[in-house]
Amino acid sequence: MGDTTGTTPEPPSGPSAAGTARAGTTRVGPAPTGPAPGADVPDADVAGVDVAGVDVPDEDVPTVASPPGEWVQDVLGPDYQAQTLDLTPDDEGDVVATVVRHRPPTDEAVRPARALLYLHGWSDYFFQTELAEHWTARGVAFYALDLRKYGRSLRAHQTPGYVDDLETYDEDIAAALDLVRRELGAHARVVVMGHSTGGLVASLWAHRNPGALAGLVLNSPWLELQGSGMLRHLSSPAVAQIARFQPKAPLPNIDPGFYNRTLSAASGGEWTFDDRWRPNPSFPVRAGWLSAVMTGHTVVARGLSIDVPILMMASTRTLITPRWNEAMRSADIVLDVELLARRAVQLGPCVTVVRIAGGVHDLVLSAPPVRARVYAELDRWSAGYGWA
Repeated sequence: MGDTTGTTPEPPSGPSAAGTARAGTTRVGPAPTGPAPGADVPDADVAGVDVAGVDVPDEDVPTVASPPGEWVQDVLGPDYQAQTLDLTPDDEGDVVATVVRHRPPTDEAVRPARALLYLHGWSDYFFQTELAEHWTARGVAFYALDLRKYGRSLRAHQTPGYVDDLETYDEDIAAALDLVRRELGAHARVVVMGHSTGGLVASLWAHRNPGALAGLVLNSPWLELQGSGMLRHLSSPAVAQIARFQPKAPLPNIDPGFYNRTLSAASGGEWTFDDRWRPNPSFPVRAGWLSAVMTGHTVVARGLSIDVPILMMASTRTLITPRWNEAMRSADIVLDVELLARRAVQLGPCVTVVRIAGGVHDLVLSAPPVRARVYAELDRWSAGYGWA
């Protein structure tokens, strides 16, 4: 996840609406689980951007105007550009996705034959510049997608991160891939890389779209509800019932902020990010969204048939406790990594599982020696399957 932590997992994606997206105004910029059966659920607050129950005024959403179809400089600096993609409006109004690319000036005349499209996790957005620069240094065109209602794509009239069907993200992904192929040509070999909820979204999308990709890379993908499939089976009816009548009802937010503490430069981590797009605690988890995620988990549990090589990476250790522990800086404190490893082999016939000692939930945000191992494994897998 650019995600959430605590004692719960993290989240994602709805109906396929493929087609070329239109570029418009560019606004550049879980550890949650469902309620126990019978738990009281507060009324949903669906007006405005609700960050842990606090409305964020429109002027707090960073905005950069861009002419239709054009790239503008991104908040990450001069080597990064962003382009907004208009999507089909929903019940809350206009909807957009945002593609960010890393394009150093020296690469302006280069048209790579390979591209990687990155999907972030729950309550997150793309800010992992080291990951982008790793790929472009190897001649791979790097793109990241801020999905609808996240990060650069979040608008003040929207419920952050909310969809009620993971297939909704098919439109976002199709629009982004259309843009990539317009830039690089129809025969560019594209790999999708998904983190946490983005890994779940990417896996389900790849299963439904055979022949579309050259490979799939998963960084701690949220493939199962924390606890077990049995817990999902028992809790799904209660969550579905709430989702039916109050789909945007916020569920109890139990994010204690430990994961953010491991990452933020202000609390001993290495990273600086915009807390309007990656708030602490995380965005409220809503019943309709969690029901959609649990449906995705059920599909994964039945087995997928993704037709390309898959690399699934996860930490060697999960550490979830109610009290802060410095060991959290070297473990996944969001998801159960053993469950991820077991589910990964059900994604398709060609799956490589790599366990990273000392890795945090977002492996590319781990300590420097750990990140070095992550990048080495990415290079080895890419070379092994002829994509390097």
